Amino acid sequence: MRNTARENAFKLVFESLFHQPDPLLSSENLQELKKEDDQKFFDDIMAAFEQHKALLQEKIEANLKNFSYDRLFKIDLAIVYVALSEILYCGTPEAVAINEALELAKKYSTPKSHKFINGLISAIIK
Repeated sequence: MRNTARENAFKLVFESLFHQPDPLLSSENLQELKKEDDQKFFDDIMAAFEQHKALLQEKIEANLKNFSYDRLFKIDLAIVYVALSEILYCGTPEAVAINEALELAKKYSTPKSHKFINGLISAIIK
């Protein structure tokens, strides 16, 4: 399922915010993707994130109001990176990527994070 591919991408992006992950070791801890399409979707998200991380960071920093990039909750930041990678480089419709980002936030982040994530992604893609 694409949800599993997206969640795996989120986990690797989150890990990359702390250190350079070992792709083999990290992938052993991810849920297995049973379909080729799902593996391609995961690979596309990760490639987009890795290739465009600096530009994505600039977009995030430019749209933060009264908050610094360094103070962002890393889980929220990883969710935003995945959603923006999907929207800007993988062809995922905005509404789908935002909805999936909010679902990840509800599962992994704080009760208030989904509002922040929604606002930040919406501001960036306008």
